[in-house]
Amino acid sequence: MQQLNVIGLQQKSAGELATKLNKLLANYQIFYMNVRGFHWNVKGKEFFQLHAKFEETYNDLLMKVDEVAERILTLGQRPQHAYSTYIENSDIVEEKDVRDGAACVKAILDSYQVIIKLQREILDIANTEGDEGTASLMSDYIKAQEKTAWMLNAYLGH
Repeated sequence: MQQLNVIGLQQKSAGELATKLNKLLANYQIFYMNVRGFHWNVKGKEFFQLHAKFEETYNDLLMKVDEVAERILTLGQRPQHAYSTYIENSDIVEEKDVRDGAACVKAILDSYQVIIKLQREILDIANTEGDEGTASLMSDYIKAQEKTAWMLNAYLGH
């Protein structure tokens, strides 16, 4: 007999999804801190525009950090919460001393590419396992972030 969790998903599937979601959480946390640093340290003629955009971006990322952690809890699992664990599990690397606006935007675009790829993987698993809640969350994130990636790419002149 297969074990179901409180929301009716297979415990094993929920655990696998939570593992991927914890990886996503780690990436979001590093991404968030990078963008906070860009917000604080950006210099140049586009300071005012980028400073405001980076604040909007890090606020959105912070919301997603909380939503992903709560989804892990909903699956009956534990979200990771140590920064050292985030560093170990993130594909996004810490950015240090980045002040140039274009370099900041490029790092944000690169981070979205990592996040979107991972969210697509999670979406596939969630769909296979019948986890509509996780699938819906990932689908919403992907849709908005694809548009953001397009806009950032256009900003960079590509």
